[in-house]
Amino acid sequence: MDITFFLNRNLDIPLYQQLYQLFKKNMQDGHIQKGVKLPSKRLLAAQLSISQTTVERTYEQLAAEGYIVSKPRSGWFADYDEIDLIHSEMANNPSIKPVTREKENWIDFHYGNVDSVHFPFSAWRKSMVGSLDQYGQQLHRPGDILGELELRTLIAENLYHSRGVHCRPEQVILGAGNPILLQILCQVLRRDISIGYEDPGFPRSRKIFEMNSMKIIPIPVDEEGICMDGIRKENPSLVYVTPSHQFPLGTVMTFDRRRQLLKWAAENQSFIIEDDYDGEYRYSGQPIPSLQGLDQHERVIFMGTFSKSLLPSLRVSYMVLPSSLLEKGREITSLYKQTVSCHVQLTLVEFIKKGEWQKHINKMRKLYQRKREILLETLQSEMGEQVKVRGGDTGLHIMLDVNSHFNEKELIEKAKEQGVKIYPASPFYTKQPPGNTVFIGFAGVSEADIRAGIKKLKAAWMN
Repeated sequence: MDITFFLNRNLDIPLYQQLYQLFKKNMQDGHIQKGVKLPSKRLLAAQLSISQTTVERTYEQLAAEGYIVSKPRSGWFADYDEIDLIHSEMANNPSIKPVTREKENWIDFHYGNVDSVHFPFSAWRKSMVGSLDQYGQQLHRPGDILGELELRTLIAENLYHSRGVHCRPEQVILGAGNPILLQILCQVLRRDISIGYEDPGFPRSRKIFEMNSMKIIPIPVDEEGICMDGIRKENPSLVYVTPSHQFPLGTVMTFDRRRQLLKWAAENQSFIIEDDYDGEYRYSGQPIPSLQGLDQHERVIFMGTFSKSLLPSLRVSYMVLPSSLLEKGREITSLYKQTVSCHVQLTLVEFIKKGEWQKHINKMRKLYQRKREILLETLQSEMGEQVKVRGGDTGLHIMLDVNSHFNEKELIEKAKEQGVKIYPASPFYTKQPPGNTVFIGFAGVSEADIRAGIKKLKAAWMN
């Protein structure tokens, strides 16, 4: 690392003492992190125009006080303990208050987490190396603005076999997460249009539409999916739905409701955005074809992601555009170039071709199904009739209605007191949010923590 400390030669304080104080302050302020390698004595002396003897005295004092450590044939490294730094500074300055850290070892039922412990990092690493061997020359160029053709081809093939989606690779656009793709889509479509939006529904997507001057029309959802009476009454230009696993209720749109929605879209020349955010995880019943696969008039824009099947941090999502939107879609996408790393895309190509992705999906389906069963069984044995589960047949989360005098906020606060994080359902609603319903994701929680977490919720709510 480069060090650009200013040393004042006009002061009576020796240079080594000034340098020592500057190092110490930067460590306390977090600008030099533990484990960071410091410049060699010769390099730092050259950078600051001081003698190596001055640097040596500074490093010796820092080492004596436990701030840095010398590793043979490697150099000097910051090696301080952050807690000790805080206590030391408090002793020198009583006005500094102790730092209160968030409780560690939370049992976190966040609905966006996946089980990263079982991610095949070894296979992914091999795919990374394989992609360098196979596609090394492609990494020297910007890449296709729609995404690497090899990956778009594999996505098109997989969507046909797994979801019944009919598309060509040129209809597939890759992006670093659905929000990026929705932003592109908003610019492809007219900005002053109305959009029918499931209520409850995903607030982040709703916010993106609002920011692009679209009029949001909340449409109720029943046990069959989005209500057609509301759509026919409002007659929006665009409809956003999550038919495979309604977010957040977890219901699956029936075949008959899908046919009604498609018929309405064709008659009114409206588009449907089908967000298939976790369609890989279904635990019971027969799979229903995607809206896009049933569509005979190219009125469906299909969206999917690898965030649930792999890792959210990889940021790989895709959008399938109807033919009528391709020219405009390519024009707008070209302004963004490509938001997903070319190396990540080509690593994913190798990962899929070697069969590792399908192997991982199969393993995770079994794992998540077991976690879901543990969650439902523990809820039943611990709280019984005091709670009601919604959306337990698909996906990686449930909604939990709690028969309690506590409201949503109080339920969450009581859970925190027991070291458990659960999440509110109210942000998903624009009208009449439930008063005592919470949101629980189970994918990123271990089986032992699921059991322990539900027992803690019982202690928090039922006593």
